[in-house]
Amino acid sequence: MMKPYYCTTKNDFTLYQGDTFNLLHQIEGSFDMIFADPPYFLSTGNGKVNVNGQYIKFDKGLWDRVRSRDEKDSFNRKWLEPCARLLKKNGTIWICGTYHNIFSVEKCLDELGFKIINMIVWQKPDPPLTLSDKRFNFSAEYLIWATRRACKDYTFNIEALTKINGGIQMPDVWKLSAASTWEKTHGKHPTQKPLRLLYRAITASTNIGDRILDPFAGSSTTGIAANLIGRQYVGIDDSKEYLNLSIKRREYIEDKAHFFDIKHRMEEDPEQVMVLVNHARYELKTKMLETGICYIRIGDSKGSVLVTYGFERMQYVLLHTNGEDCHLFRLKSRGTFNIWPKETLESFGFHPEHSPYYAVFHFDNTYEISFPKTPNLKDKINTYRARIRPLEDFFDIG
Repeated sequence: MMKPYYCTTKNDFTLYQGDTFNLLHQIEGSFDMIFADPPYFLSTGNGKVNVNGQYIKFDKGLWDRVRSRDEKDSFNRKWLEPCARLLKKNGTIWICGTYHNIFSVEKCLDELGFKIINMIVWQKPDPPLTLSDKRFNFSAEYLIWATRRACKDYTFNIEALTKINGGIQMPDVWKLSAASTWEKTHGKHPTQKPLRLLYRAITASTNIGDRILDPFAGSSTTGIAANLIGRQYVGIDDSKEYLNLSIKRREYIEDKAHFFDIKHRMEEDPEQVMVLVNHARYELKTKMLETGICYIRIGDSKGSVLVTYGFERMQYVLLHTNGEDCHLFRLKSRGTFNIWPKETLESFGFHPEHSPYYAVFHFDNTYEISFPKTPNLKDKINTYRARIRPLEDFFDIG
């Protein structure tokens, strides 16, 4: 019997250290779900990418090096074959990827007798800029959800997903931010997935007490999400560094308060209330407080608010100066704004100088709302850019 690298006293979080190709043949038992985040084969080694005339090295490590199509197929089949053996007859498998690896994964699944149930598009509302000026910006990854071709009774908890999605049936496009700072307090993994992504996948296809296998554990986001909602987890990774990070994350939620805090953050509410956070110099902020008018210039991305996912749920405005002296008010109209020319703002006593048109947000300046916690609003140049943030950043909601 294999000796685990780490195992909780409840045996609900087990880690094995070593080559996943070898260990998958030694794992015992069967699993209700497999979640795999294999290499995407993106890294170029010593190669560099031209970004506006500057060459930037792009390399996550040997495990992620670019490979030929045959090499990709060989790699994916090598781990998928033992996974197929370990998966229960009515179990399902989730596999992450981009166009670099996902077609190879689909080919291997088909050859092993699997059918795709859904192809989930994970759309990132806040993606980093692509390291190239020769292609569209990458803003999505994909998740194949599959089961055996003959299986008709796999688990799909549609009611739970509908509840997560605000009472509407969950679509196959999930708009979720990448892993947030609160998920990386114990360390970082270069391809760390957000807990909210795993929460949806695990909720969709497992029940309480089910066993989940992750052959590329990394920092064990799959395992943390699984344990937070009562599932068992087995993870494999070759890196002791990332397994130790996994252990830190798992031991952190042994504390009851930490457990419920992380669980609450993970269980994303699509109707979560958002706050427009806007810097204004002291004199301008004073005038905004007097009039109940907050405005942001249009046409200059250095100062304009980005209308993105969650904007429609914006119900508050927080005005600050250089990240300090904060004032919170409720907007008079949720998720909406007016477009005013600078002449209209001038009629209210403002002196706009940077744009001919502005987005105008009206708020109730008769009642300032006190809030118990102020997040760090100082973030270099981003301190002066308008952003939307969840209300929970300012209040303990739960």
